[in-house]
Amino acid sequence: MIANDRELQITLERIAWFQQLVNHLRKTETNLVNYRAAVSGFLVEIDRMQLEVREYSWILPTESPSTGEPGTAPDSGHVVGVS
Repeated sequence: MIANDRELQITLERIAWFQQLVNHLRKTETNLVNYRAAVSGFLVEIDRMQLEVREYSWILPTESPSTGEPGTAPDSGHVVGVS
């Protein structure tokens, strides 16, 4: 799971890289069976990473990343000003 904006950026870069690989194979591979065998793993990984990005984007920085519930900060686990 993506835990911070740095990991988000890295994941987005990986998605872009995998998409470039798929596009390159799509242009260069002439055999359909070979093409599908070559890109299937990349497409599954792209889907998995996009799901992680979507899950990370769903929560606000002030929400708990594990539950998506407001009230806990991801760094300390406590709400500021509450004992």
